[in-house]
Amino acid sequence: MPERRLPITAPAAAGSRRHSRRLRRRCRLIFLPAFALALLSLAYLSFSSHANLPFHVMHHGQSRDNLLKQKDLEYSPYVTNISMTKDELKPPQSRRKPRKHYVPCKILFLPSVDYIVEPDQYGNFTQFSLNYILNEEVPGNGFFEPLFGGHQSLQDREETYNAKDQTLHCGFVKGPDDYPSTGFDLDENDRRYMATCHVAVSSCIFGSSDYLRRPTKSRIGSYTKKNVCFVMFMDELTLATLSSEGHTPDENRFVGLWRIAVVKNLPYKDMRRAGKVPKFLAHRLFPSAMYSIWLDSKLRLHADPMLIIEYFLWRKKAEYAISMHYDRSCVWEEVLQNKRLNKYNHAAIDEQFHFYQSDGLVKFNDSAQLPVLPSYVPEGSFIVRSHTPMSNLFSCLWFNEVNRFTSRDQLSFTYTYLKLRRTNPGKPFHLNMFKDCERRAIAKLFHHRTNETTDPPPANLRVDKSSIQG
Repeated sequence: MPERRLPITAPAAAGSRRHSRRLRRRCRLIFLPAFALALLSLAYLSFSSHANLPFHVMHHGQSRDNLLKQKDLEYSPYVTNISMTKDELKPPQSRRKPRKHYVPCKILFLPSVDYIVEPDQYGNFTQFSLNYILNEEVPGNGFFEPLFGGHQSLQDREETYNAKDQTLHCGFVKGPDDYPSTGFDLDENDRRYMATCHVAVSSCIFGSSDYLRRPTKSRIGSYTKKNVCFVMFMDELTLATLSSEGHTPDENRFVGLWRIAVVKNLPYKDMRRAGKVPKFLAHRLFPSAMYSIWLDSKLRLHADPMLIIEYFLWRKKAEYAISMHYDRSCVWEEVLQNKRLNKYNHAAIDEQFHFYQSDGLVKFNDSAQLPVLPSYVPEGSFIVRSHTPMSNLFSCLWFNEVNRFTSRDQLSFTYTYLKLRRTNPGKPFHLNMFKDCERRAIAKLFHHRTNETTDPPPANLRVDKSSIQG
């Protein structure tokens, strides 16, 4: 059936349209005046001063300045709303301090290794004989824990600062035969290889804390590649990590120029402290070496080691070379920075620092005493050494300080140097502290793989409390 619709008559439709038009007219009459009033109010708010409005001038009868004082806020001409936070009340300014830019400087190396000749008078340094404590026996009380650094008393420590024929603690100390190893165990093949090295470049990665950075081969001459040992010390965890990243040693244990030496049974739980063994004790690890270069794992070497030795040692008539810090020159500043960044346990830092002050450590810019070095804070990531008696003694002394106190070696460098110098007048230690921009010219700096954390205080911290208080 077709759908039926009711017819709409024309008069009814016309009436509906007229009703709609009347409603629209009434709306216009009501809303137009209201809209005009709103515009006038907006104009008044825009062109009037906010500070002159009643709700900005007074708050329950109090002035704006008093209100800010009660809220402990800083007054500023930029304040427009008292509900803003203290930081928001400060005038707009750049929050970031301008970063300092450290760039390399030019080094006048010789054109090639072919021109290198060791100076005739270079080896004219202080001469004496050093031997090292290899074993310690169980004391009479029966309790004994063998330690890699040994059990050195403060009296023994004081005697070792004399540059004379002596036998001293310098790591690699073992207990009796029936006691376990004290650590830093190397494969016999690696030991034999290192015993053949006359010039050594070494670095280390422990705890998988860094990437393997290979020296720039194009900058290393053919003579150096044949006659210089490049040894990278690492633990088994690091070896496994690097192998999974494609850095697998070949059948001769090489990855590029690096000979990989795996260290088992690290002597310290603190990876940073464990890294001081190859850093300071190259003369123990490479017993036949005449020269060595230490390279932190965050650096990539891009200069020939033989040219480096000629420039920093032979040309400067030095037996030890280390770069000064790029930003700080006083140990006091270094102590504060280590605490600020939580680099180490604060109580352990204070104990070490107070001990050094009681034993004569002074500020770098102390007007009463001129500094004997261009800086009292080393950068420490790049060291060039001649294995002379005084250089070896300084390395042992510095290692013993790191073993006794904190692993932050920048805190103990100047104290060790000044005490050695003060104890041996007439027996100079020829140290070349070079500019940091020169270090940047020979090695490219990278960030570590992992972030540094606060180290636990050393388990074998042994300090005479009375000497600190005095």
